[in-house]
Amino acid sequence: MRKTITYFEKAGLENTEETIRLAYERALELGIRDVVVASTHGFTALKLAEVFNPSEFNIIAVTISEGYSEEGWTMARDERAALQKKGIKVLTGTHSLSDGVDEAFTDFISVKEIIAQTLYRFSQGMKVCVEIVLMAADAGLIPVDRNIIAIAGTDRGADTAIVVKPSYSRRFTELKIKEIICMPG
Repeated sequence: MRKTITYFEKAGLENTEETIRLAYERALELGIRDVVVASTHGFTALKLAEVFNPSEFNIIAVTISEGYSEEGWTMARDERAALQKKGIKVLTGTHSLSDGVDEAFTDFISVKEIIAQTLYRFSQGMKVCVEIVLMAADAGLIPVDRNIIAIAGTDRGADTAIVVKPSYSRRFTELKIKEIICMPG
């Protein structure tokens, strides 16, 4: 089997529409109906819903935890309502690979941090893709017995998409990244 990976010259927001288009094409080719997308304020999830019809796809937008409200990174009620009105499920919780109690101990390097830093070697979006899949699986919003698509990015927008066989966080070693659809080069 031979597959193509799209590598973007630069990371970031300008790749959002192309990332979504590539992910949609691959979802159709593979018959995938579950999509998890990182979306801080709803922009990326709403863009996704323009292509992935929420009545045909199970779309989960994963937001950052309330612990980041001081930074302005949390989703407002009206932003959440706009996504839900479109039929998008919204999940807010502690990130599987960061944000936990162990982050309070700066001299301590956890297994989560090692995993996160390893995924960052690919791209920020790759780390976030894996993290939001774990979070959505733990919340029972996606199946763990079939492949799904995960979409995330660097800062704002989307620049990374993967096909992944999900797992629950407690069974992390069962998670399998099956394909990289696109990512920054």
